[in-house]
Amino acid sequence: MFNRGSIFSQMPPVTKNLIIINIIVWLAMFVLPSRLGAGLEQYGGLHYFSASDFNPVQLITYMFMHSTRSVAHIFFNMFSLFMFGIALERTLGSARFLFYYISCGIGAGLIQELAWALTWEDSFVRTLANLNHVDFPEMREYLHHAMTTAEGSRQISMMLNSLITIGASGAIYGVLLAFGMLFPNAPLYLFFIPVPIKAKWMVIGMGAIELLIGMSEAAGTSDGIAHFAHLGGMIFGFLIILYWKKHGTFGSGGAGGYGGY
Repeated sequence: MFNRGSIFSQMPPVTKNLIIINIIVWLAMFVLPSRLGAGLEQYGGLHYFSASDFNPVQLITYMFMHSTRSVAHIFFNMFSLFMFGIALERTLGSARFLFYYISCGIGAGLIQELAWALTWEDSFVRTLANLNHVDFPEMREYLHHAMTTAEGSRQISMMLNSLITIGASGAIYGVLLAFGMLFPNAPLYLFFIPVPIKAKWMVIGMGAIELLIGMSEAAGTSDGIAHFAHLGGMIFGFLIILYWKKHGTFGSGGAGGYGGY
């Protein structure tokens, strides 16, 4: 039972309920696999659009799911939502904040789909070539031939189910971008840097890092994190904010306490 003065009870409704929903889904991911016969992310996680398990609804459901292998994934996403979402929701209003959050999450998913479309074949061919001890051109030619047949296309679409992403990070990166644009001079403290950093520089730095890592992944290395999805959340967030600013409906209330643009 939370008392009236608790932080949780004073949180604006969208931020609070987003955190609650994410935690409930994360807990369900521990329980439901034994009942469903497969991991929940197999149904709700975002698959590549050519995969047999892809469903457009996954562009929404994936952002409410987090890895169950570690608490760090959901902790840092929800901590960031708590830290920055409260100020953003109070400034934008609950309805607009929810629209912004979901839009950034969907945008992140669309950019991840584009990244897969541009890179899956080379990485997929390389993996299969190594597993079957054949050279890259031979495996590429084999797959191109297989895709001309119904059975070959079906098998490849099933193998593409291995491309899957989950997590609220894309939406969170959109939230961070909006915070940096609303409160550019707000001092932020990072765990590994002893001095404060202005929000605008943190946002620019995070975007640059995600771009560099994403480009290295496209070149053939991967750390298992959807960096292009993070960039996608920031890109769509930036476009939404540009539209709002053009129509004079962004940043009109509450930003002054953190410093101007």
